[in-house]
Amino acid sequence: MLLLHCSMWFIFWNFKCSFQRRMEETMKLATMEDTVEYCLFLIPDESRDSDKHEEVLQKYIERIMTRFAPMLVPYIWQNQPFNLKYKPGKGSVPAHMFGVTKFGDNIEDEWFIVYVIKQITKEFPELVARIEDNDGEFLLIEAADFLPKWLDPDNSTNRVFFHHGELCIIPAPRKPGAESWLPTTPPTIPQALNIIAAHPEKILASESIRAAVSRRIRGYPEKIQVSLHRAHCFLPAGIVAVLKQRPRLVSAAVQAFYLRDPIDLRACRVFKTFLPETRIMTSVTFTKCLYAQLVQQRFVPDRRSGYRLPPPSDPQYRAHELGMKLAHGFEILCSKCSPHFSDCKKSLVTASPLWASFLASLKKNDYFKGLIEGSVQYRERLEMAENYFQLSVNRPESSLAMSPGEEILTLLQTIPFDIEDLKKEAANLPPEDDDQWLDLSPDQLDQLLQEAAGKKESESISKEEKEQNYDLTQVSESMKAFISKVSTHKGAELPREPSEAPITFDADSFLNYFDKILGPRPHESDSDDLDEEEFECLDSDDDLDFETHEPGEEASLKGTLDNLKSYMAQMDQELAHTCIGKSFTTRKQVEPVSQTTDNNSDQEDSDTGESVMAPVDVDLNLVSNILESYSSQAGLAGPASNLLQSMGVQLPDNTDHRPTRISTKEETKCSRSTASVPQKDHCSFCHTSQNPRRDALWDL
Repeated sequence: MLLLHCSMWFIFWNFKCSFQRRMEETMKLATMEDTVEYCLFLIPDESRDSDKHEEVLQKYIERIMTRFAPMLVPYIWQNQPFNLKYKPGKGSVPAHMFGVTKFGDNIEDEWFIVYVIKQITKEFPELVARIEDNDGEFLLIEAADFLPKWLDPDNSTNRVFFHHGELCIIPAPRKPGAESWLPTTPPTIPQALNIIAAHPEKILASESIRAAVSRRIRGYPEKIQVSLHRAHCFLPAGIVAVLKQRPRLVSAAVQAFYLRDPIDLRACRVFKTFLPETRIMTSVTFTKCLYAQLVQQRFVPDRRSGYRLPPPSDPQYRAHELGMKLAHGFEILCSKCSPHFSDCKKSLVTASPLWASFLASLKKNDYFKGLIEGSVQYRERLEMAENYFQLSVNRPESSLAMSPGEEILTLLQTIPFDIEDLKKEAANLPPEDDDQWLDLSPDQLDQLLQEAAGKKESESISKEEKEQNYDLTQVSESMKAFISKVSTHKGAELPREPSEAPITFDADSFLNYFDKILGPRPHESDSDDLDEEEFECLDSDDDLDFETHEPGEEASLKGTLDNLKSYMAQMDQELAHTCIGKSFTTRKQVEPVSQTTDNNSDQEDSDTGESVMAPVDVDLNLVSNILESYSSQAGLAGPASNLLQSMGVQLPDNTDHRPTRISTKEETKCSRSTASVPQKDHCSFCHTSQNPRRDALWDL
């Protein structure tokens, strides 16, 4: 009995430990979601004292952050800013500069960091950088259409780097031992650094791969301004004063409102920090991602909060709605911290020994743009620099770092502001940006998909011209090229252009390969029991090479071919008079043949039982079936459109039988719904398509 209890306890203990390990792994994966990591290594990585090495890398961090401060300081990050810190060596990984940024829903933050990393290696040629996110080597994912066949996720570890501002991929040797400087297995970090230092020109990625990555980060740093959106908001005066000093806090407020829960909304029943009576009109700068998150949220404030919205017909309705949502976000942030938080968290930036050199570097790089020291604009830029230094350069421990709510309360206590002055500024606000970019038309969607596929039309052609000039032979040619390609367990190769030459197939090598696996074929075989390899090589007379066989084998092979041909002819005769045979369009059916000829031939066939088989028009059947499948999709995604689009073929829109908007009365007749859908052009329950192209947009 004691042994049974001990066994049960041991099993329970093992289960508990295993469960804890799985939970830790799950939590680790969850924390890494939507996160990008970047490392900067110094080459040549000479052996030096660890303290001296740390000092050298800290100097590089200071130089990098000050050099790119004019670009990084005004940037509004979704969650976390770009940052660098010293990371000591561990195992085979040498000491290096390391940073991690959670970009959240704004993927542009990640690609902006890619641009920054690329520019860092260009400005500092002695640095080598690698960058990856929770998906792994996302740079290779971006250039997936141009990667060499040997490169896959299993062997891509420690192969992708930035050096001299260019993307580098450490190749694998084609044959073991062919090139002694290339390891046969994925290299370690020290091996990769040595290879990059010794052979920088041999590891440069191909032009197509570099172009794919460069196309994704094209336009920076000017693209930063394009990604911003300025809108008018009716906000409490305290929030207006805070955003003037800390424009980046708008992201924390939007995230707090966007990810709100019922517990957060308890703090918004009655506002204690930002009273609605102090609201004034102001201009707020968002990123397009933050603005879209705020606009798309449907929210009705609590009646006790004091926030009232004008009717939707009011010209300032959007400004009142945005201000109400943003005020809720700020109130939620402040409610999560005690108003009597510890003063020890208010670390002074200017007390850091790095601040003096950091400020001197900013002045040297013309960060203040010649502004007079002490002026309002100078102080604003100085405040932004101090905040940036606190978050990115002189990062305190997480236990001592101020939360956004604590930072907001600190600013409210230390920054004086006059409501009357803010009202005067509200009278001269700059115009807000147009938000038409939120609405995506079908043509714009097609253009985005073509650009994402690396395909761009050289000149704009109207829909009518496209439909008139469209050649359906492109469909058949693309399908033939697709069938001619090689397919493996990893998928099939999709041709982008119909004019590509098909991959040749060496039947002899293929059969010899299977002979080695399956063993030699028997010398004698029954003609009714064909081997697989014999069947593969009997497609046509041209596939047979009789000179390679003995005379007896040649006669046997000819007999096998004749038997197979007779079987196939007999099967065709039987299928020709069935529904399957009649479902195909033959060349005889499309040619103009007189009725008497048809009657005579039918009678002759019925008398003799042997008809002359008309060849099937493969191209016509192929195109007609694809068009029928494409039309049945009703504008939605389906196998026909997906396959054709992957091969670079874009069919014109199907404009047949496209009625106007479905009425509300017709919508209510739907057997599965009694609610009208005024926003859509189809019923979302029974999918009665009224506008296939627009239906696809709504499903996206």
